[in-house]
This record gives sequence, structure tokens and C-alpha cells, in this order.
Amino acid sequence: MSTEQDQKLSNNKTKTVKKLVLVVFAMFGFGFALVPLYDVFCDITGLNGKTATTAASVNEDGIDESRTITVQFISRTAKGIPWQFEPMINEITVHPGEMKLVKFYAKNESVNDIIGQAVPSVSPGKAAIYFQKIECFCFNSQPLKAQEDVEMALQFYVDAELPEEVKTITLSYTLYDITGSVES
Repeated sequence: MSTEQDQKLSNNKTKTVKKLVLVVFAMFGFGFALVPLYDVFCDITGLNGKTATTAASVNEDGIDESRTITVQFISRTAKGIPWQFEPMINEITVHPGEMKLVKFYAKNESVNDIIGQAVPSVSPGKAAIYFQKIECFCFNSQPLKAQEDVEMALQFYVDAELPEEVKTITLSYTLYDITGSVES
């Protein structure tokens, strides 16, 4: 091989390596961007049962008394959080547009102060965008001292635009210990 051919081959290898490195960095960056992109997508579409993380405005469209929706409440604690956490009522019947207030009970059963954060999910997923929370304990972290208990409020309505085929909505909360991520 001539020196010119060696130089050309070397240049081609260098270009290929540069392209591969660029692809690796692009894939790495895309991997990091997926989580916020997924969150935005779920917020817009209501996919995966994600509900809004901020308060909705009060319903001013009136109440549709011709329809009845059953709303079920489920709660659970993430592994390792020593709290009792449960809805004070498991199920309620509402008319679309009707404002309701329900409460959840939480007790820190440990000897340590713990900060909890409830993360909501709605099923069926398509109902998430129609479940409007006016006030929710899930909007803020919940600090509880050792052995302290609290009643936490959820005020909501179901938007009248909820598809007719949806007769039951299940609101599920998972409570996580965020003490380590808040304190520093």
C-alpha cells in the first residue's frame, strides 16, 4: 500500500470513530431526556394514570346529575416506610362536576421523624385528565414526627367531559419516604 492509501484509510477510520462516539453521546443524552419527555407526554395525554401535580381550578360548569361515577381510593406505602396510611373512606359516588372532600389517615409508627410524599395514579389511565384535584396532600411533602398522626384532605371533582363508558375511577396513592432527599 502506498502512503496515500494508508492516509486515506486512517482518515476513514478516524471519521468512523468520531461518528460512533457522537452516536454514543447522542444515545446517552436521549436516555436522560426520556424521563422528562415521558412525564410531559403523560401529563398531556393522561397516559399511565398520571394526575396533575398542581391544583385545578374550581368547577364552574355545573353538575351533571344524569350520571354517577364511583371513585375508589387505594393507598399503600413503599417498602421501608413505617407509616400507617389509608383512606378514611374506600369508595364514594359522585356526579360529574360535583365537588367532594375525602380524607386519608397517616401515622408515623417509627421512633424517627419522617417526611413522606404521596404519589397518585388514576385507573383507567384515560380518566386521569378528568380527575381534577382542587386540594391534595400529594401536592406537598408530609413531615410527621415519631408516633404523630394526621388526617390529610383531598378535594376533587370529576370533569363532566369524562367519557360515558367510564363508570368507575380508582385513585391510588403510594407513600414514599423522602426524608433523605429533603434533609441535607
